[in-house]
Amino acid sequence: MLTGCGVVRGDPGPDGLWLSDVHATPPEPTEIPRTTPLRAAVVDPPRTHHLPPQVYRSGAATSAARQIGNLVEDDLAKSLAGLSLLLTGHRPLQETLVHIAEFAVQAIPGAEGTGLTMLEEDRPQTVVASAEFVHAVDDVQYGIGEGPCLLAVETRDTQMSGSLGGEPRWPRFGPRVGRMGVHSVLSLPLLLPDRVVGALNVYAHAKDAFGSDAVRIGELFAQPAAVSVHNAQILAESQRLAEQLGAALTNRAVIDQALGVIMSRTGASAEEAFDRLRRMSQSQHLKVAEVSRVLMDEAVRRARARKSAPDTDASAS
Repeated sequence: MLTGCGVVRGDPGPDGLWLSDVHATPPEPTEIPRTTPLRAAVVDPPRTHHLPPQVYRSGAATSAARQIGNLVEDDLAKSLAGLSLLLTGHRPLQETLVHIAEFAVQAIPGAEGTGLTMLEEDRPQTVVASAEFVHAVDDVQYGIGEGPCLLAVETRDTQMSGSLGGEPRWPRFGPRVGRMGVHSVLSLPLLLPDRVVGALNVYAHAKDAFGSDAVRIGELFAQPAAVSVHNAQILAESQRLAEQLGAALTNRAVIDQALGVIMSRTGASAEEAFDRLRRMSQSQHLKVAEVSRVLMDEAVRRARARKSAPDTDASAS
């Protein structure tokens, strides 16, 4: 039986193989109640590679397997090409990570949902997922502190299971997830030479959904994915620091202007003017920059009022 092609067992062909041109309808995945709103992009289900019936009637099993392999390799190539283009645009970090999760679903055979876990203060957190049920599964994992992602990050090794309900490595996580209808997992650590940046968690509802090809392709995908995630983090941090620096420079200019107004009104020195501005900030429970902005707005209004006053007197006379 070639389950990967959607073929059901029938009468043996002329070469003795159990092949049939009757295509089985894949079972509907168990739906998890939506107790929380969708927190990430949901992508289309993974493609199932069906071959024409004449391939099976001819008994060309080797040719069929070769065609399936070509399709899988083509999906991997497309996903890797997509990864290489992710940082050429100015995408927000969240959008970049969603694309990485989507590419993983496309590349890895049998994948129905993928979650991208990042390490924040050495604590794993699923930041994006390609399907809603992935968040539900990972919430269980992090809630009880046990599961494939945590072990993949700890050991820096790929973790796989095709029967989570009876998985002895995770006696608490496995049965709970199995009751949710999710039975297969492939957790891939995202590794750089000197660190673990996170993990890619791939799930499927069927048992034994991930074979050796899925592991091989998943590990091939995880290598550039780790670099893409790390670069996206660096880019996002650089953008955040640039925004903070721009805001700081703007605030500094406003504060300097406010000090000049206080000094011109009171004859105070720069230090005395700043001390007065600081006391105003404390009494009003506002930041110094905000107090300075209010002071400058008031100074501009007064200047405009003084400028318009002579014009009004002249017209009246």
